Amino acid sequence: MKRIAYLASIVALTAGVLAVGAALFLNTGVSAAPASTFVLLDGSSKTTDALKGRVTLVNFWATSCVTCVAEMPKVIATYDKYHAKGFDTIAVAMSYDPPSYVVNYAETRKLPFNVAIDNTGKLAKAWGEVQLTPTTFVVNKKGEIVKRYVGEPDFAELHKLIESLLIQV
Repeated sequence: MKRIAYLASIVALTAGVLAVGAALFLNTGVSAAPASTFVLLDGSSKTTDALKGRVTLVNFWATSCVTCVAEMPKVIATYDKYHAKGFDTIAVAMSYDPPSYVVNYAETRKLPFNVAIDNTGKLAKAWGEVQLTPTTFVVNKKGEIVKRYVGEPDFAELHKLIESLLIQV
């Protein structure tokens, strides 16, 4: 009896592992970007619907985040390299980041892309409970999240991904 129970548990465990493996294999990792409104530093707003038709980098960051500040020149260079080809960037400052610090940082560094402040934390929550910075999402032309990076992305890999998404219809 113990042997049958043991074999049954092995079969159940194997079936569970296979089911999880199949789900991971079949899951493309693509999901619709959450419906969001980004309030930009100039007081205007941009919605996720406005992202459609362009490949967009949505970067959650903070002025107090050492890694965020260190990666920002690479984020700027990426924007500069691909913007004319249909690429955009939205840098979303976390709710705990003082707005005056964000404005000062954006102005003194001459950030060339849209900067939003998530003063309520709703954006971070909507985009998958973002708590760690930097957290960066790559959104394709259809408005789907195709990649999420926690920490600084491998920019060579990111550039290849952007290039492949830009040529898609």
